[in-house]
Amino acid sequence: MRKLYLAAGAAALCMIGASAQAADVAAGEAKFKQFCATCHGPAGAGDGPASASLNPKPRALDDAEWQASVDDAYIKKVITEGGPAVGLSPMMTAWGHALKGEDLENVVAYIRQLDD
Repeated sequence: MRKLYLAAGAAALCMIGASAQAADVAAGEAKFKQFCATCHGPAGAGDGPASASLNPKPRALDDAEWQASVDDAYIKKVITEGGPAVGLSPMMTAWGHALKGEDLENVVAYIRQLDD
């Protein structure tokens, strides 16, 4: 009987894990274009229309070396708290008021796939 309970519990955990939603890259792209592309460019190359007037220039988020040097927590911190939170430019706006929860996860997923 104990094995039956363990099997049922394991099956329930699998179903819970399967129902958890993975980040939605397409939704992240839409939010990225809404909030980030003005500076970082639509493909994250740091070439958005506002980048010409910024000093320092926005980070090229599609750079594989940079991507490998940071984790998701760092990217989330920069997005939510702005550049100064991690010693970067104050020109990097804090978007925590607008990007949180699922939207934030989706934007990070979009940024992560830019180096593909």
